[in-house]
Amino acid sequence: MPGDILDNRGRGTAGWSWPSIHPEGRKFALIAGVAALAIGFFGWSFIAWPLAALTVGILAFFRNPERVTPRDDAFIVAPADGLVTLIQKVPPPRELSANDGTGATGLGETPVTRISIFMSVFDVHINRAPIGGTIRRVVYIPGKFLNADLDKASEENERQHFLVERGDGVKVGFTQIAGLIARRIVPFVKGGDIVAAGQRVGLIRFGSRVDVYLPEGTEPKVLIGQRTVAGETVLAEVGQAPMIEGIRQ
Repeated sequence: MPGDILDNRGRGTAGWSWPSIHPEGRKFALIAGVAALAIGFFGWSFIAWPLAALTVGILAFFRNPERVTPRDDAFIVAPADGLVTLIQKVPPPRELSANDGTGATGLGETPVTRISIFMSVFDVHINRAPIGGTIRRVVYIPGKFLNADLDKASEENERQHFLVERGDGVKVGFTQIAGLIARRIVPFVKGGDIVAAGQRVGLIRFGSRVDVYLPEGTEPKVLIGQRTVAGETVLAEVGQAPMIEGIRQ
């Protein structure tokens, strides 16, 4: 059941179940499904079958599974399912670093570690909060639709920035970036909302990327080439900077 507490000592129960479909996707699936049935009724199966396959694909794309988020204030969890394609030291984007006129400070201009997670069309596209706290900023920027796997996509593509601040002042920024096929970024939260770590905060339609800006002095616990699970994979621990190596095999 949603909200159940589970732990590493055996508390809780688990079992497989069909994931729900997010409401954003139901209308698209309904349109494709009705079109497939109508065209099939008239005997045009060569068109109806591809539309039926498209309906299944839409339902799979907008799946909205439950996740078990580790509860520890030091943890920064992955906001997206996907592949870690870039880990770099960069200055935070201006929308997250500059003073926004409200008196709330941003991330500053000191370079921090950015983790980029690429989502293919086969990944879950519901994005989640990396930490619990208050949403201080939600900034939408229109832009291009370059391949989201490119480094320059973080500065040129359509994107949406979030800044979350914990009660102790620790801030984590993350950015939804549209890709080649993505044409809409949908937020579920707004400035001033209070979120829990792992809470759903938005989605990006059809292939995209999420960048996470870690606090200064914090380094990743994930490696290039690893896959993350939104709301479950621990990307980093605040204030920890371990050196970790891996082997592709």
